[in-house]
Amino acid sequence: MAKTSPIDYIRQVRSEMKKVSWPSRKETTVSTIAVFIMVVLAALFLYASDQVISFVIRLIMGFGL
Repeated sequence: MAKTSPIDYIRQVRSEMKKVSWPSRKETTVSTIAVFIMVVLAALFLYASDQVISFVIRLIMGFGL
């Protein structure tokens, strides 16, 4: 594999950057909101799971409520 000079490398990078399809502001906003909603849902699920598992372990160990 031939080595590329730094100038050729920069030219190739600029050429590839022109091919990139950047998302619009609206697409970025919608995606960001979706990510935040999923993070909140995952946090709630993990919290609920932790509480249930903790309750079950306390029952098994005999510590009661």
